[in-house]
Amino acid sequence: MKRIVSVFILLFLTVPPQAAERQTPAALKEAAGLYFASKQEEALAAYIEISKTSQEREAFLNAAYIALELGNMRLATDIMATALKLFPNDTAVLEFAGQAYLASGYYLNAENIFARLSERSDKTEFYFISLARAQMGMNQLDLAEVNLKQAAAGANHTGLSNFLLGGLYDLQNKTKEAAAAYKKACDYDSQFIEAKKRYGAALVKLRRYDDAWKAYSGVLAVERGDKETLAALSKIKPFVRRDTRAVPSSTKLDSAAHTHVKRPVSYEGELPLIRVGLGAKINGAPVGMSKIRFSTSHDFEAVDAKGKIIARGKPGEFWAVEVIKNKPYLNPATGPKKEFAGSVKIVQRSPDDTAHTTIIKDMLTGHGMTWLSRDDKEYRGEIEFVFSKKLNGLIPINTVNIEEYVFGVVASEMPSTFPVEALKTQATIARTYGMKSLGKHKQWGYDVCDAQNCQVYGGVRAERERTNAATEATMGAVLTYKNKPIEAVFSSNCGGFTQSSREAGWFPNDYLQPVSDYKDFDIDNLQPYHFKELLQQTREAYSRFFRNVSPAAFRWSRYIDEEQLRSIVKAKKDIGEIKAVVPLKRGISGYVNGVKITGSKGELILNKENEIKKYLALGMLRSTYFMVEPVLEKGAVKAFIFYGGGWGHGVGLCQTGTGGRAEAGQNFDEILNHYYTGVQLTDIRKK
Repeated sequence: MKRIVSVFILLFLTVPPQAAERQTPAALKEAAGLYFASKQEEALAAYIEISKTSQEREAFLNAAYIALELGNMRLATDIMATALKLFPNDTAVLEFAGQAYLASGYYLNAENIFARLSERSDKTEFYFISLARAQMGMNQLDLAEVNLKQAAAGANHTGLSNFLLGGLYDLQNKTKEAAAAYKKACDYDSQFIEAKKRYGAALVKLRRYDDAWKAYSGVLAVERGDKETLAALSKIKPFVRRDTRAVPSSTKLDSAAHTHVKRPVSYEGELPLIRVGLGAKINGAPVGMSKIRFSTSHDFEAVDAKGKIIARGKPGEFWAVEVIKNKPYLNPATGPKKEFAGSVKIVQRSPDDTAHTTIIKDMLTGHGMTWLSRDDKEYRGEIEFVFSKKLNGLIPINTVNIEEYVFGVVASEMPSTFPVEALKTQATIARTYGMKSLGKHKQWGYDVCDAQNCQVYGGVRAERERTNAATEATMGAVLTYKNKPIEAVFSSNCGGFTQSSREAGWFPNDYLQPVSDYKDFDIDNLQPYHFKELLQQTREAYSRFFRNVSPAAFRWSRYIDEEQLRSIVKAKKDIGEIKAVVPLKRGISGYVNGVKITGSKGELILNKENEIKKYLALGMLRSTYFMVEPVLEKGAVKAFIFYGGGWGHGVGLCQTGTGGRAEAGQNFDEILNHYYTGVQLTDIRKK
């Protein structure tokens, strides 16, 4: 086993100690500024110089962190070997040294350090994982199993510890145990697609073909072109029950299932209308359906694009619109089909305060996501079916007033069990987002889609009493900046920090600035090495709020085999075997907005958020707030581990953080003013 000998020679105290102490805080801040200005090499040199002149602990930690991030493992180990001589018992120094040794393949050194740390700290899950990885590198599988079980018993890094445990069992041909471990990893984090793929393989070995089909289908839902998954599904298809192969369905409604809903509470003035494209793709574009069945709650008229009534129907009858030989037809419950030109609108009449609704059967939603499903959906307002010649299919569009739209959004975007002030916050930004986004998808004939590209809109069946009450309590309220509705963007979980729109590579914006969601962290004195501590250890944050929210939304991890990553990257550019993944730009919030992937035949640089998330993992990474470590085997890169935080782009409001803040007693306008800088609440209702 290799042992490391430090070759990092520092010239200590080249200036008097008192002068160095006075200069150090300013020097550290200046070096951090270089790092956040994407000048990593200059920042690294600055931190090394500070460590020489002052022996400042933070300078060593920052220098090692940047060296590791740049893929200079030898320099990182030399830096930390020197730091260990100065701070032999410092927990952070020991942890960084252990991580440098592990990333460099010096497993014995890493094992010694993490064994010490796991005995003296209450934050042991990460230490046990690192200890086990070192032991696996030395083929000490029995010891590694013990430590991974210790890690898996904790509340943090549950996905990664179980994934590694599954891999260890695979090495020992313990397929049943491997399947159980991979399942736990998937249960903890539904987005851990690599675990889902290995789980499917283990189930095939166990001849549990129906379960394997479901696992592999979950992979294919987000990674449609994965050849291994397609081949596996083809191989096991003869052994799988037909009903297992169908897209999962959670809600089926019969003809009498229309919900008796009321219009929003009384209000003064007229409410704006919004057109919602239903069953949209992940990018907000329509699918183009060949046939759609529907029923209404009240008597209706079918009106074509010219305003002509072409049919009348009764409540509870199931009608259809369909495309036959490139032409659209209305298919009544009884009687012959009727061809229509362009579109057909279903116009209902409600004699009282009961709102009319339309049920659309077998609506496929969640395209490109792990929660793809086929459901019966119910919608307020009017439904229009537009025939697209380009798609040779039908586009269902739902027209509702803005408040009824928000009814269908809030509970789809936030658990209805969240504190009421959080629900009021979500209602306000949902309304604001809707008003700001009018015309967003006008090329398809609607304003907004019903998918995450806009806001998830579930219609009547998504509504809940608490979320509707929150909507009515904030009726008409939108956030404005300079008298215009703001871009009320939000993400599921910011992971502790939100980032500015400029950092995200969007557009400079005064009200979308980075803010901290941590309860006990001083963002003003943020240093680069803090991201390692924040992402690998626990720290209290408002966004670490787990009521009906997966812990993986706050902290997640992914393990990507080099061969798998090579295949993913090849879809964009063939750069050969992957040697390194290097963050090029990291904002003050920690989000990575530029990545260089180095291969044996070239390199690939990614500068867009969606591309960074897409080309570094199966499906997508939850966010770009991450750090990455290589996994070595006999000196070669075997895999990459991503330690990440948050879910989404991290700009604007943090939904989980909103729940945590409301739980702590903050009201909805306080919450809104924390996440959006300098905005005002305005009533949009026309008087």
